[in-house]
Amino acid sequence: MRLLPYLAAPLLIASVPAGAQEPARPTLLLRETIAGMPRGERQEVQVLTATIAPGQSTVFHTHSFPVTVFVLEGTFTLDLQGRGTAVVPAGQSMIEPPNVPMTGHNRSVTEPARVVIFYVADPGTPFLHPVQ
Repeated sequence: MRLLPYLAAPLLIASVPAGAQEPARPTLLLRETIAGMPRGERQEVQVLTATIAPGQSTVFHTHSFPVTVFVLEGTFTLDLQGRGTAVVPAGQSMIEPPNVPMTGHNRSVTEPARVVIFYVADPGTPFLHPVQ
């Protein structure tokens, strides 16, 4: 009867004593099927933050691999060459495509925009490539 312990285990894990808090669970913010992810045996994961001052913009640039951006505060605006403009408010996220020239902006005149950036790339790949 080796199966009995394995069958009982999910019941023990799922049961929560009366008055106890439910376990913490993540909330899905964004799910998107994308192309262009690194395919090597190893990848480098970078988590970055940026504060974009009111009226400030990033350099005109590309990324070698997709970039995920989560907006903590303010509104982040991204102009993608040939693809239009994305406006992402606080609490939302987006994926920037690889190899597309772009510029990020904070169009507010009073509030900073704060973002968290997740970048998965082949080891040693620069985060961005300025476009002249």
